[in-house]
Amino acid sequence: MADLTAIVLTKNESKNIVACLESIKGFAERVVVVDSGSTDKTVELAQKHGADVFINKFDYYAQQFNWGIDNTSITTKWILRLDADERFTTELCKEAEMLMAQHADEDDVNGITMEAWLYFLGKRLKYGASKKRKLMIFKRGIGRIEDRKRDAHSVLSYGRSVALKERFIHHDFKDINSFITKYNYYATREMEDYIAYKKGNTSEIQTDKKIQSTRKKKFGLYYKAPRFFRAWLWFVYNYYFRLGFLDGKEGYIYHYFECYWYRYLVDAKIYEFEKKSIEELEKLKAFND
Repeated sequence: MADLTAIVLTKNESKNIVACLESIKGFAERVVVVDSGSTDKTVELAQKHGADVFINKFDYYAQQFNWGIDNTSITTKWILRLDADERFTTELCKEAEMLMAQHADEDDVNGITMEAWLYFLGKRLKYGASKKRKLMIFKRGIGRIEDRKRDAHSVLSYGRSVALKERFIHHDFKDINSFITKYNYYATREMEDYIAYKKGNTSEIQTDKKIQSTRKKKFGLYYKAPRFFRAWLWFVYNYYFRLGFLDGKEGYIYHYFECYWYRYLVDAKIYEFEKKSIEELEKLKAFND
């Protein structure tokens, strides 16, 4: 068993939590579930499967996860960031445990990254925007989640990460309605991050070079493209040029929602926010006059 504590954030995850916890049984020394007010059987199922459950009001993902790091008495050397709809395979657990043992006493290597096999509507996607790598495991006291409302990455205060060859499984058993509800929430947080960026209220944390490059393209290229039209361009790039169409109907639905609908919704919320701000400013000017 690895010297590792897994932190899982939940709210109404009864459809996912058991498979998630079972996948790291015998791998993680301790599992911490931070729940934000589930009304289903999430808490009961988590406790039944050996997790220590804590309740905390949810504001946004980074805040909630970092609260879990700071308030659940973690003593293990390593921490695993795991979502309820993610699972580890036996092969992945073995490889991760080997790497953690190998780098446990090194000051240079403080994190482990891995890529997912993404399942959507029951099908494993192989192309397009489905390919994502995350820093999932990091040493206690060195790794955290950067303080952003959306698109928050795990970051190391110093040192570097190494990559696993095996992949974890990202398999959400919830339906399309839940997917849309979740992404509507994400769109609001993305809008808030964009507004903060435009106002100069964000400080860029020094993450790895690949994340820095992606951020630079996002704010320096994507958001400079024409509003609304850029969502269509992002869909075309991922669905056609990155071969997302090879994943069939599931690939089309996923890329339509992930790359076009979601990004269009973010733009709509940015437009709504800016329009309301202008209207409020005009009202204030009229009042002063």
